[in-house]
Amino acid sequence: MQTRTAAPTLTPPATAVRLDAVTKTYGSGAARVTALRGVDLTLARGSFTAVMGPSGSGKSTFLHCAAGLDRPTSGSVWLGGTDISRLKPKALTTFRRDHVGFVFQAYNLLPALTVEQNVTLPLLLAGREPDRGWLDFVVGAVGLADLRGRKPAEMSGGQQQRVAIARALVTRPDAVFADEPTGALDSRTGRQVLDLLRRTAVDLEQTVVMVTHDPVAAAHADRVVFVADGAFVGHLDRPTPQQVADHMTHLGEW
Repeated sequence: MQTRTAAPTLTPPATAVRLDAVTKTYGSGAARVTALRGVDLTLARGSFTAVMGPSGSGKSTFLHCAAGLDRPTSGSVWLGGTDISRLKPKALTTFRRDHVGFVFQAYNLLPALTVEQNVTLPLLLAGREPDRGWLDFVVGAVGLADLRGRKPAEMSGGQQQRVAIARALVTRPDAVFADEPTGALDSRTGRQVLDLLRRTAVDLEQTVVMVTHDPVAAAHADRVVFVADGAFVGHLDRPTPQQVADHMTHLGEW
């Protein structure tokens, strides 16, 4: 009796972030401004992507739409398997809390809370108990295992940004969005934070999307995407800081 061998199942890489024909406009009539023009982008889980462009190019609008902080005028935004551009406001707020991590230039830590309390704040707001094993792993991964009881005022800027990164990771989000995460740090501390973001992508298979104006910061990413006049106008894979700077020159920033 012959047995039939099942055909192998090919599983494509999981998609963490997808934008389909996303347009964003503000105002109307003569005051109408188009900030994004039919943007398409697909990011695989575990990727680290930097977004760069001149001032007013649309990179911040892209970040806000991709992270669910703003709604596109047209098109769709998917995080994991959810089309967040179709969610109602309350559902979108809940989704962001549970599925999106944020890291900003300002650390946005609550001064009265300890490291551990700041890290677990998204879970507290959701009425969920932390997974102690995952919490211990995340706090250790960002180098804060011995500082869990400290408050922000007792920590350096770099340590506070590590707390913000751990807070962004604690819910195991579909993606972490970072907006100029090293802007308030000196170059050495900034490099350590960027190395940490890269390790979260490599070691934790966490998707990281970072907006930055710094070619050195961008060069830590797997891919640098360039934005001009509301559209993606090219990318570089694993570039050097000089290659990023040279590319930006052609976009008219310097």
